[in-house]
Amino acid sequence: MNNFNISHPTIHSSSSKMLDTRLIILAIALLATGVWSYTSRYDNVDVEEILKNQRLYSKYFTCLTHTDASKCTTDGRELRRIVPDALATGCSKCTAQQLDSATKVIKYISEHKPEDFKKLLALYDPTGEYKRTFATKAAERGIKL
Repeated sequence: MNNFNISHPTIHSSSSKMLDTRLIILAIALLATGVWSYTSRYDNVDVEEILKNQRLYSKYFTCLTHTDASKCTTDGRELRRIVPDALATGCSKCTAQQLDSATKVIKYISEHKPEDFKKLLALYDPTGEYKRTFATKAAERGIKL
């Protein structure tokens, strides 16, 4: 016969505390290992090649700005999903490579395709909140917003 009584207050209380402790340890471990970061699957993508190739650039730009996500490649859908969160969290889940790539992309588009940059700002930062928030960091990276 099973002597374990889940309704027993002492057992329930200590089991609950152990479970809470385990969940906290698990959360800390996940944070420390970077599980709550964006996938690094695309970290080796040559963003400069995409920016210089009008056909590729147009595909990504259309994906990011079109209301219909079916216009996106698999990579584009992933980017489209991540951009709002990356803006809202200050890219806190970005890998170093992703931050470097984002810097290159923003710098290129703002300098070489200012009309496209305005469209992206209107869509992803309509209130100007992120532009104000990241102005100093952008300037440190050589980006004039």
